[in-house]
Amino acid sequence: MKAIGIILAGGNSEMRMGELTAHRAAAAMPVGGSYRAIDFPLTSMTASGIGKIAVITQYNSRSLHDHLVSSKWWDLGRKKGGLFVLSPYTSNDNSSWFRGTADSLYQNISFLKRSNEPYVAISSGDAVYKMNYKDIIAFHKEKEADITIVYKKMCPESLTKFGIMQMDEDGRVLDFEEKPLDPQSDCASLGIYVIGRELLIDLLEQVVAEGRYDFVRDIVIRLRKRLKIYGCEFDGYWSSVGASTLDYYRTNMDFLNKDIRDVFTKKEPYIDTKPKDEPPVKYNMNAEVADCVIGSGTIVNGRIEHSVIFRRVFIGDRAVVKNSILMEGCYIGDDCVIENAILDKNVVVTAGKHISGEEGKPSIVKKDSVI
Repeated sequence: MKAIGIILAGGNSEMRMGELTAHRAAAAMPVGGSYRAIDFPLTSMTASGIGKIAVITQYNSRSLHDHLVSSKWWDLGRKKGGLFVLSPYTSNDNSSWFRGTADSLYQNISFLKRSNEPYVAISSGDAVYKMNYKDIIAFHKEKEADITIVYKKMCPESLTKFGIMQMDEDGRVLDFEEKPLDPQSDCASLGIYVIGRELLIDLLEQVVAEGRYDFVRDIVIRLRKRLKIYGCEFDGYWSSVGASTLDYYRTNMDFLNKDIRDVFTKKEPYIDTKPKDEPPVKYNMNAEVADCVIGSGTIVNGRIEHSVIFRRVFIGDRAVVKNSILMEGCYIGDDCVIENAILDKNVVVTAGKHISGEEGKPSIVKKDSVI
């Protein structure tokens, strides 16, 4: 594939995600019992033949760096190409953090200039999807587009969260509004773009010199009449884990739907991730489990219903877990009740305690809490 990939994983999601991203980037959020959010765009790119990928990080990036420490899990441990993790750095010429998505690309413009591939595929790092980038690049070439934006038709109540595109019959973008109060279309940008590498370099140098730092606002929207920008529809599953706590909760709950789960676990290309050496799940004599995804190394003594359980979780005797997400290393004592909740990593709930949220408003327990 004559394209390089760039995954934008440096945004600060703490205002949207609260405690869940206080210690990690949204791209490092656990998903589906055994994955991280970034595994999905990474796998989509590598499975499409993109062998040179840069992940741009910034806020709370330690967990993400730990996950990406070995590139071989995504078949990127190679002499040519490979995985590049790029962070802000200080020098005599630069001492600022990324001031926006365009600036994050500009501060790493040497990565673009040293590459030879004619196209660049750009994605956010906090979305769950599986996409063939070969199809997007073929569409881009067929339309002779300057920029191709991947979009999906969304339900009306979701549209105000997205950039909304209006297109002509040929798919050329006529207008683009970022999170409009009164959307004029149901075509929502997924934050996935294909653009020529040399054009991207030229645009970045132009807009940053003018003190403009945002890719969507200062390139897509501002230059939409000058550039040939096309929309390419994606009709598969797509969900953002970084948009809000509720979106994160719903994305994980979607993995309890067999049809959605099978897209990622039963159909090639399978989603690649950093493996963990854990024993199988252990179900003791009184364990009851229904409609769950449970990670390896977990021990179940109580009852679990409609929940996503990550690795090395302990569920005590007569404990009940319903409609909840329990991240790695949680300990649930005897006779506890956990319902409509998200428990971050290594939470300890002592015997007999109850944690209950509401439908559509899960209760959040921060990392390393003891209750």
